Amino acid sequence: MDILETDAYDRRQRRNMSCVLFLALLPFFLCTSMYFHLWIPESAPSTFAAAVKCSPVVSLALLVLCYNGGWSLVGVAGGLFLSAGGDVCLIWSKYFLHGMVSFGAAHLLYSTAFFSQRYSSSSSSFSTFLLASITLWGVGGGFYYYILPFIQKAPDAAILTPAVAVYILLIVTMAMLAVRTRRSLTLLGSLMFMVSDLSLALQVFKVIEPSPRGRLVVMMTYYLAQLLIAIGDVTLGGTQDEGLGKRKRV
Repeated sequence: MDILETDAYDRRQRRNMSCVLFLALLPFFLCTSMYFHLWIPESAPSTFAAAVKCSPVVSLALLVLCYNGGWSLVGVAGGLFLSAGGDVCLIWSKYFLHGMVSFGAAHLLYSTAFFSQRYSSSSSSFSTFLLASITLWGVGGGFYYYILPFIQKAPDAAILTPAVAVYILLIVTMAMLAVRTRRSLTLLGSLMFMVSDLSLALQVFKVIEPSPRGRLVVMMTYYLAQLLIAIGDVTLGGTQDEGLGKRKRV
């Protein structure tokens, strides 16, 4: 009977957490809806446009910070805040390199979080990790080789050529460590981030012609990536807490 009561209690706890989390995500959904509703033209950069663009990610950063505390500033919350800074920079094309640096730093913090003891309790097997790593490095390296001629046509190619290589290294490392966590939300979020950034690079370096549809793909996959990474981090903490409570009651 005690086991049945414990299971029922755990189910109620999970339902309650899901409801609370959904309500906590309402600011993100509202901010995202506002961004796509306004759909500010790229030819009209402004402080208002920057605020609208980064507001969904800032709301996620505050959510993770509220759930996991100040230490998450050196993990997922910090990565989200840095990503929001990158969003602001990319509003103005002349700050593209600054935005790349900000997002690169965000990937470093995500990697730090995914490599931490908090995530390592569910680490994947070595063979799975090795196969995924080879695949990710192959995709990253192949993509860089493909767009390199286009990067070298840019006015500041001397800086961008090594900068893009380092950035790809950082995002592939982040995705590789996400595989290591063996958490579906975290892994899917990291892969969506790669899709978003690779799609953006194709347009920025004129591999394909920039278009509203291409921009839509970039932003939809980007916001989805950040949402999945944030939820993955928040629910990881909740799962651990429930597990502790369950051990105490048994």
